[in-house]
Amino acid sequence: MMTPLQFEQTYADDWTELEALLEAMAARRPWRGADAPPLASARIAALYRGACEHLALARARSYPAHIVDRLERMTTSAHQIIYHHRELGLARIGRMAAAEFPAAVRAHGRYVALAAATFLLPTIVLAVLVYRHPELILSLVDSATVSSFESMYSRSADSIGRVREATTDWMMFGYYIRHNIGVAFQCFAGGLFAGCGSVFFLAYNGAFAGALGGYLTQRGLASTFFSFIVTHSAFEVTAIVLAGAAGLRVGESLLRPGRMTRRQALVEATRDSAILLYGVAGMLLVAAAVEAFWSSAGWLPPVVKYGSAAACWTAVIAYFGLQGRRAD
Repeated sequence: MMTPLQFEQTYADDWTELEALLEAMAARRPWRGADAPPLASARIAALYRGACEHLALARARSYPAHIVDRLERMTTSAHQIIYHHRELGLARIGRMAAAEFPAAVRAHGRYVALAAATFLLPTIVLAVLVYRHPELILSLVDSATVSSFESMYSRSADSIGRVREATTDWMMFGYYIRHNIGVAFQCFAGGLFAGCGSVFFLAYNGAFAGALGGYLTQRGLASTFFSFIVTHSAFEVTAIVLAGAAGLRVGESLLRPGRMTRRQALVEATRDSAILLYGVAGMLLVAAAVEAFWSSAGWLPPVVKYGSAAACWTAVIAYFGLQGRRAD
């Protein structure tokens, strides 16, 4: 075990750097518009997380009071600046959309990749299985639901994908918001069960989507079904995967808290994932609007929908790959 002097010397550079950054950020208050500091900077976030771990370790080892006091001041100041800043309104939303959200997605890249694989693998497997053996759809839903799916995606439907209870596109807009947010919440909150819940809900929703696609394709409704889902899925599927990634981040904090207690690790992981959830909510709102007013339009030819889908998928990929690089 390191002596207090060795501990202080080992991490002195990181502490000094964080203190300097916090002092510089505090000196720029009040923050407004473009003058606001890049709060989601990966460097600041990494130094803050490290200081939290060092504080927990210093307390556990009963290091001298001057070390503990310094770390407490540092982490308290960082918390106030990062999580309780005063930038509000459209400027704050714009900064989040322009830099913080895509930067956070890249910072959580390994969780996003795992969540995407967990969702897509069952989608592909179930699509192939149900296409070859359409009776397997009855293992997921009953025959009445299967019949309603065929009606929803019929070529003669006035509004594609509309449930029987809804009579207008606005009602479907509300339905999609409620349904999609429910799915995203399950994928995130499932992380509290050591990530197992997030894995289950990602896999289940992927399997259901794949089974439905395989069945409707086998029934000759592929053109209607895929032209319906292809545009809004750029936002909806991406948002669900990101919600699952946030859940996996929370789950890992419980399994591997590091030098922090599990409670401290959980709080830190939740804060770290918050920006993802804000972005997910925005993407689901966009997805619901596109699904209700564009995807469901039976009068639009499939080729137009496929063209818009290509533009939307390209924009989403470019957004997360390129936007906000300076904030990194």
